[in-house]
Amino acid sequence: MFRTVSDQVSLWEAVLPPELLKLPDELARVDELLDDPVFFAPFAPFFDLRVGRPSTPMETYLRLMFLKFRYRLGYESLCREVGDSITWRRFCRIALDGAVPHPTTLMKLNTRCGSAAVQGLNEALLAKAAEAKVLRTSRVRADTTVVPANVCYPTDSGLLAKAIRRIAVSGRRIQSAGGAVRTTLRDRSRAGGKRAHGIAAKLRSRSQLGRDQVKDGVQRITGELADLAAAAASDAQRLLGNARRALRRAQVTAAERAKAGVRDPAAGRRRGRLVRAINDLSNVLEATTRIIEQTRQRIAGTTPDGASRVVSLHDRDARPIAKGRLGKPVEFGYKAQVVDNDDGVVLDHEVRVGNPPDAPQLAPAVRRIKDRNGRSPRTVTADRGYGEAAIDTALTDLGVRNVVIPRKGRPGTARQHVEKRRAFRRTIKWRTGCEGRISTLKRGYGWDRTRLDSLEGAKTWTGQGIFTHNLTKIATLTA
Repeated sequence: MFRTVSDQVSLWEAVLPPELLKLPDELARVDELLDDPVFFAPFAPFFDLRVGRPSTPMETYLRLMFLKFRYRLGYESLCREVGDSITWRRFCRIALDGAVPHPTTLMKLNTRCGSAAVQGLNEALLAKAAEAKVLRTSRVRADTTVVPANVCYPTDSGLLAKAIRRIAVSGRRIQSAGGAVRTTLRDRSRAGGKRAHGIAAKLRSRSQLGRDQVKDGVQRITGELADLAAAAASDAQRLLGNARRALRRAQVTAAERAKAGVRDPAAGRRRGRLVRAINDLSNVLEATTRIIEQTRQRIAGTTPDGASRVVSLHDRDARPIAKGRLGKPVEFGYKAQVVDNDDGVVLDHEVRVGNPPDAPQLAPAVRRIKDRNGRSPRTVTADRGYGEAAIDTALTDLGVRNVVIPRKGRPGTARQHVEKRRAFRRTIKWRTGCEGRISTLKRGYGWDRTRLDSLEGAKTWTGQGIFTHNLTKIATLTA
């Protein structure tokens, strides 16, 4: 059942001195903004309005997530700090004798509502700022960045060793839940680990051995790992088929008992565990097959396509992205675009899979800003990655008067004359502030790494960071 506000304030707060009841300036301004019921509407479609167990009040959830992203806290540390602080309890609308929501409750709410609810929150906040006449859209700047996924640096040998281990673990989970108990699944984790360590030993011996000899040894061991993974996947496919047949038989038996009026809650829980284990093994096998293919492709001397390359077993949407950074020439995650204004408020953001070109993303972002505010920005600027004549034309058609984007390659004489104008160069210098905005998002609002898997999780995580950032900025502007 959907709940928007908390219960009445506890009587214990009546005996506290006024100094303890006063919120810090920033929290007081944010608290006043979040009092608007418009922020509850994006969550309504995910709950029944009358039936079911009462949900965590949305005003409490919103304030808890603000504190989490504002102060870079984990779920457990967030709940612990809120429980120990009178000020944070008052900000989150939790009574002194009330219980703080459990960390897993917040995790489930995040994944249940997803990016659709977070996008609704950001739209409502920007609309509220426009209504208060503090949202300036006359001049905007755009830039792209990589939001790293929560994965370690992927190598073919490392992914294969992890896949072998995951197959063994998932197979044991299926058999412990009562599926395919007579099917033999050989655990090849130890053999895979020994070969992965053998690659590390080969790399350490590069000073004694020749470069070509080390490369041949690494490729040979990687091929053996691929063969091991293929054998483990073949055994697991047989176990998976038997487990699915066992699940169908269990479902038929459960239906017959239900007709007879016999209920067995324990059997239902076992079936649930079996279903989850089967789904997990199925996903692991699909990823393992793709990893084996790309490994053998690399051994044959062909570089796998980065647009479809698997870099993680648990985050299948993450991709390798080369942005040309000296310290990190290749990053693994998602590509995001950020558009902000003079006040640093992020007017639009978008997260995509892989490494799509920058230029085609700018006009749709400006169109969304125009639809939200009713008018187009007067000036739009971006870096050279957006510099195409077609982009200038598309922005002009949207009503943008000044398109300040340096062209790719070597511009002609007429274009050089345009780019050397003082106003053009001054706007380009202002554009570099978007890189500082991205740095702020990475250092202070969770954009340094998404802790939620998949594209949907990355959109949810980055959207929460943008909502917290904009809340802080808009609260200051409306003060």
